[in-house]
Amino acid sequence: MPRVKDTRTLDLFDVPTPAPELPGTMDYRAHVAHMTSEMLRGTLLDRYEIAARASRLTGKDVSKNMLDAYASDAREDHNLPFYLVAALEVVCESHALTAWLADMRGGRLLIGREALNAELGRLERSRDEASKRIKQLKGIMGAGDHE
Repeated sequence: MPRVKDTRTLDLFDVPTPAPELPGTMDYRAHVAHMTSEMLRGTLLDRYEIAARASRLTGKDVSKNMLDAYASDAREDHNLPFYLVAALEVVCESHALTAWLADMRGGRLLIGREALNAELGRLERSRDEASKRIKQLKGIMGAGDHE
């Protein structure tokens, strides 16, 4: 009988750790610009359509030129505003920036079924620990009946 892969238990040795908090090491402008560029390129939409859809989602004007500036590491004075990240991810069908931020802070982004599997695994571990403790207590109580 083939083994069923356990998709609910996280790898104990793959523990996310936050980025080091050293002075001058957390200027991620160029990295965010590069990830933004990759996210914009990873869709079949052109930047004009991405800008139009992001504008509709946010209710703020987002132009193709703004997207070009946000995606250029040479344009340090034009950083991607945080309020626009979720809208761009929706339009580009991506979670790249959100996952990166979670990773930088020592976390891991779980979406949809992954999130449900993680919660189910956590609840099953809690249930198993509670069952084990119940057995221990019953064993202690049962041993006291013979004294």
